[in-house]
Amino acid sequence: MNEFFVAVGLGLCILVFLVLYRVIFGPGVFNRIAAISAIGTKTLIILLVLGYVYNRVDMFIDISMVYALLNFIGCIAAAKYLEMER
Repeated sequence: MNEFFVAVGLGLCILVFLVLYRVIFGPGVFNRIAAISAIGTKTLIILLVLGYVYNRVDMFIDISMVYALLNFIGCIAAAKYLEMER
């Protein structure tokens, strides 16, 4: 079963690099912010999969919740900053 979760984690890493293309070459600032948020969400899932693989789900859940909070605050801060720019 661990091989399946490792494969899922590697697949998600590939998806992160595909979304990273949108961050670098995105058509606009709002698309880039949405892509950064998507990368944060995929990173949360990768952390939880790693927690299952290492049999330490409780520790990785705590780490992923802090990361989710930082991702949310970062997106809100970027949106507020861009709103002030207009």
